Amino acid sequence: MGSILNLPPHATGAQKAWHVALWALTALVLAFLILPILVIIPLSFSSGSFLNFPLPGLSLRWYHELLGSERWLSSLRNSVVVAISSTLLATVLGTLASLGLQRARFPGHALVMALVISPMVVPLVIVAVGVYFFYAPLGLTGSLLGLTLAHTALAAPFVVITVSATLQGFDTNLSRAAASLGANQTTAFFRVTLPIILPGVVSGALFAFVTSFDEVVVALFLTGPGERTLPRQMFDGIRENISPVIAAAATLLIVLSILLMTVMEVLRRRSERLRGIR
Repeated sequence: MGSILNLPPHATGAQKAWHVALWALTALVLAFLILPILVIIPLSFSSGSFLNFPLPGLSLRWYHELLGSERWLSSLRNSVVVAISSTLLATVLGTLASLGLQRARFPGHALVMALVISPMVVPLVIVAVGVYFFYAPLGLTGSLLGLTLAHTALAAPFVVITVSATLQGFDTNLSRAAASLGANQTTAFFRVTLPIILPGVVSGALFAFVTSFDEVVVALFLTGPGERTLPRQMFDGIRENISPVIAAAATLLIVLSILLMTVMEVLRRRSERLRGIR
């Protein structure tokens, strides 16, 4: 028990009781947060026409409807296109911003960093309203291009944070050594810097992808009936007609999130090994 709770061998009874209570409280909080999400999974296999328990039977009919409906497939394609496009833009811009902020030191450094990550703390409703009124004169409302640019602004801060954290353990002498051997800045970046910070870059890209793929508030303001994304289609489905097909779509999103979290954990451990952390 002591090894499981990370307690020292000489821990007192009160310390052991405190750690057991802390672990129990943690388990309860995790169950409170996770169980409402996991309950969606069995609902997606229901043979009934409504979301109810107990299940009348098991069936894959809602997955067939999800993957066989042009409306759902179109929204899924739109989400994938927007998420991939915004991820590529956010990854490039966020990585460059991280490198610039890490190498440059000037009086307004903290203010610039705060501005870069501000989309993470500003409420999405405010962002959506502001972007809508900014896009309206430009004719970008109701288009996937406008949504992609908005999602890029929302996703870039995640790339900046993850890459900046990776750069904290980067030895700048390696870049200087590459320059002393005749490599220009571009060659030094792609041959020396990028392979070392790549786990942070990929982690930031995964965060950016999830941010764009799951976003619904800005999509409600900027997309029309022909540019619906999957989250917006789910939102409209809940508002108009609650069907178990929404549970099937939510289950696919849950599986995707778990896969991305697994990849990020693998990349985190690889980054620690590259930096010599044990």
